[in-house]
Parts: sequence; structure tokens; C-alpha cells
Amino acid sequence: MKATRKPFSKDILHIENIETVCNEIIAKLKNDVGRKLQRRGAVIGISGGIDSSVCMALSAKAFGPKKVTAIMLPEQDSSDDSRLLAEKLAAKFDVTDTLIEDITKALEGFGCYKRRDDAIGRVITNFDPTVDKAKIEIKQDAASNLPPVFSVTVIKPNGDIVSKLLPVKEYLQIVASTNFKQRSRMSMLYYHAERLHYAVIGTPNKHEVEQGFFVKHGDGGADVMPIGHLYKTQVYQLASYLGVPQDIIDRTPTTDTYTAEQTQEDFFYQMPFEQMDLIWYGWENDYPAVEVANVMNKTTQDIENIYKNFERKRKTTEYLRMRPIF
Repeated sequence: MKATRKPFSKDILHIENIETVCNEIIAKLKNDVGRKLQRRGAVIGISGGIDSSVCMALSAKAFGPKKVTAIMLPEQDSSDDSRLLAEKLAAKFDVTDTLIEDITKALEGFGCYKRRDDAIGRVITNFDPTVDKAKIEIKQDAASNLPPVFSVTVIKPNGDIVSKLLPVKEYLQIVASTNFKQRSRMSMLYYHAERLHYAVIGTPNKHEVEQGFFVKHGDGGADVMPIGHLYKTQVYQLASYLGVPQDIIDRTPTTDTYTAEQTQEDFFYQMPFEQMDLIWYGWENDYPAVEVANVMNKTTQDIENIYKNFERKRKTTEYLRMRPIF
């Protein structure tokens, strides 16, 4: 007999027995790392973000804090808050094997900053990377019926803001350049994992995996991804239960990639994750747009357009999730 589906509601992603969920993830981590991978501990990059914080907390409980190596990977564009919050996180879970690996020089060697800034300079006249702040962002609402289009925004020292649509060539060069950051970080994590005979713990959540908000062979290149099946709101539920520092829980999710402050919503998702989680759940579980619209206080057309946006993102980023073709 077919089970009756729950009516769509704003509480549909609430985890009722969070202790059981955490214990299941911890048990799976132990099995995946110890039995399948035959490694004796975990290496994880920590940035003061919610996802890496929850993954480190789970790892400390799975392997014990003495078998977790937490690595901070700053570079010249990183926020100082990232390091301070990462240190606070490690102290909270008694992880004493913490390292700081500044990857700025490696990125300079790859030409990361110069290649990125050259592309920005071709679009924004008089862009001066030594004093100006810059980022790329999507300014369209997720309910738009058009594919997302990126703009580059430059903030001058006097507060003036210049923003222009990005031509495809410059957009691709900026993204390719900044992707050196994630790939350099993953290379460093694997150095330490191989040195210690540990596994690399990946931090992407469900949306990052399924919408393609990760870098192939960068943050997408880990050994295990313990929260890859969890929505962002559920990651926050785990964070509260596990005792992640409140400063981290309260922090606005950022990419910490560009020199100007930038939220994940501006850069990729186009809506707050509290809304996105629920609408994505409705989409992947075939809830009618009208039912979701009534709960989310949006029009049916808005939800239909957002459903199309989700489908477009999943299709256009499918190659990121593919294994090499033989």
C-alpha cells in the first residue's frame, strides 16, 4: 500500500530525531574511513563556515579529536574572521592538531590574481586591484524565467560602485582563475592526508552537490562527504545540536573568494537558503507548484520558474558530478 505523502509545509525539513541522524552519520564516517578507505583519521579544511564546522564536529566525534587534523587555508583575499572563527571551532571540539597553510604564493605562481584582475579590467575601466574591491554576482531573482546572467561589481575606495554585465569570455576567465583557490586548497589537504594516512573530509551540502556549487577537483574532490545529503537548513539544525559556536551559526554564508564581500545568494543561489531548501524539496519530490506557492507566499508562476531554474542548474552542472569517461 502506497504511503500517504505529507502535505507541503515550512516544517517539512525539520529533523525530528536529530540525535539519531547525527549518530548515523558518525557511524557511516567510521565505516567509510576506517573500513572502506582503510585510513586512520580525518583531514578537514576549516574556514569558519557552517558546513565545514559541522563536518569537523562530526569527524571529532567519529574518530576522536586527536585523529582529526584541521587546516586553515587563507590567502590574500580571505576574511580575517574566517581564521578567528576556525580557531574558535577547533578549540570547542578539542582538535589540537591545527595548521595554517597560507596559499597566497601558490596562487600567485598560478597567476590566479593577475588572470582574474586582467579579465575584470577589460570590463571595468580604470579598475585598480591594489585598492578596489571586486566580485561577480547574479542580480536576477530566482523566479525570473531567464537563465542567470553574471555581472562584475567593483567598489572604489570612496564607496562608488560600478557594475557591468560580464561578457562570456571575461566571465569564464574570472571563474577559471578563482577556481585555482579551491584546487590549491584541496592539493594541500591531500598532502597532509597522505602524510598522515588520513582521509579528506569534504564539506559540500546537498545544494552545493546537486546544483553544482563546487569546483571539480577542488572542494568536490574529497574522499567522503558526510553532509552531501543534507539541506542547508538541516546543516544548521545539526550545528545547533552538536554545539557549533554561535558566532559561526549566526554568520552569513559567504564564498570568501573575492575581494568584495559576497554572499552565496548573490553569487549563485539567487534566493535565501531558507526559501531555496523548501522549494527544492518541493521540486525534487514532485509537489505541485500551486501547493508550494500557497505555503511560500509566492505565485504559482514564480514557483514554476524556480523549478525550471533548478532543473537548468542541475543539467548545466552535470559534468561536474560525472566520473571520468573511459
